[in-house]
Amino acid sequence: MIDRRTLLGAAAASPLLYARAFADTPKDAIVMAKRIDDIISLDPQESFEYSGTEISGNVYEKLVTPDDTEPTKIVPTLAESWTTSPDGKSWVFKIRSGRKFASGAPVTADDAAFSLQRAVILNKAPGFIIAQLGFDKDNVAQRIRATDPQTLQIDVPEQQAPTFLLYCLSAAVGGVVEKKVALEHEQAGDLGNAWLKGNSAGSGAYVLRTVRASELVALDANPNYPQPLPIKRIIIRHVADPSVQLLLLQRGDADVARDLLPEQLAIARANPALTVDSRPKASLMYISMNTGHPALAKPQVRAAIRWAIDYSAIEQNLVKDTFRVHQAFLPSGFPAALETNPFHADVAKAKALLAEAGYADGLELTFDHASSSPRAEIAQALQAQLGLVGIKLTLLAGEGRQVLTRIRARQHQLAVALWGADYFDPNSNAQTFCENTDNSDTSKNRTTAWQTNWQDKALTDQSLAAVRELDPGKRVAMYQDMQRELQERGPFAIMLQEVGSVVMRKPAAGLTQGALSDRTVYRKLTKISG
Repeated sequence: MIDRRTLLGAAAASPLLYARAFADTPKDAIVMAKRIDDIISLDPQESFEYSGTEISGNVYEKLVTPDDTEPTKIVPTLAESWTTSPDGKSWVFKIRSGRKFASGAPVTADDAAFSLQRAVILNKAPGFIIAQLGFDKDNVAQRIRATDPQTLQIDVPEQQAPTFLLYCLSAAVGGVVEKKVALEHEQAGDLGNAWLKGNSAGSGAYVLRTVRASELVALDANPNYPQPLPIKRIIIRHVADPSVQLLLLQRGDADVARDLLPEQLAIARANPALTVDSRPKASLMYISMNTGHPALAKPQVRAAIRWAIDYSAIEQNLVKDTFRVHQAFLPSGFPAALETNPFHADVAKAKALLAEAGYADGLELTFDHASSSPRAEIAQALQAQLGLVGIKLTLLAGEGRQVLTRIRARQHQLAVALWGADYFDPNSNAQTFCENTDNSDTSKNRTTAWQTNWQDKALTDQSLAAVRELDPGKRVAMYQDMQRELQERGPFAIMLQEVGSVVMRKPAAGLTQGALSDRTVYRKLTKISG
């Protein structure tokens, strides 16, 4: 049984919460119920999971960020301004004066240079976002450097679309770490990585106080943050069951719930004490088709699968309010995203395509999927829908990480997966869905396209060219063409875009979920009665 003492008791050194046991949560504290068992690290140069990047996005600041209300617009954060050389290869950022880390030390250009260098040198999962600009361990110290305490210079080897570089810097991996603190905790040349997995050295609105794997994360307000923060402490508790999350909200034991499913959302919307805010996220659910299988190597079979799916029925019956139909590789809200959905269930068309491919009598395939909801239910629906056109699916259920491991090893035939954009530039998704520069098993460029054994030189070349196109209008048109071409012949059936919901118990307010996980901003949280 989960009671209030269980919920809050693990928050070490939290007297303001203990004192209010069995009462409403304190007016200057927020208790958030959320699945956080995906956290591996809270080091901004390592974190690459939904929960981890969300938290690090509130602990660390970047040079620039997408605007909270208009994410296609890039706004200065730690950098107050920037200039570019005529050839587009040299960028100079002026660091905003007066900004301080939680320690009280000023944020300097040397801290920013150290952090970006650190992303490349550590070479953790998100490091490629910075490295792809033309940096490696040997050149990064020369190409990213502080020329004085307030001036950062970044030199790239090739001119690229300006928005691409800025969006890369705005990714969670671009969080600026206090150099002195990181190096004080360095172990065996790790640049402080082991310590920063569960501690912080940032200038963001909040500071890490307690981190307990698959249990809780406690944050305190940064005393040196330049804006007032009404909420002084945030306790994020790992609560895996959506029904329990709703129960905690209803009893006043939590202020925020983050993972409610359609049935709980319907109950929440009917409760006047609760508010529900639902917004699209930059996460896509799709079927990965391994073209290493002889049947899936045929474009007609892949097209037949896309035409066999009843997308609307899946949305309405299984994931209403949590996903919506979306069939292009750029999520709605991204620059160049396509908002039209060309595919729908057409049994006759799908059967004709199978016959054209030589499978008039049908075929059998395996289908990997996570055993958790809603993917298990979606897999069962797809089994029935594809069965109508002659494709017999054998469902292979497993834990999410097991399915992901099989996909990454190219051991699946069909699998359902979820992809979240790493940064707000279209290249984030174009690169992974379209590019495959080396299809060998030893390739270092293991994109989503590589995972399907699919290599299309034309789309790879288009993706590589689009990231260097300087004309914004032409660049948008290139990405739109690429999305249509991938829909026509690619190894994916992109089905749904995730819709995230924040449910809050009044008087708590102010938490808005961003399209990218690190853009869910805690600093606007309030709890004011009346």
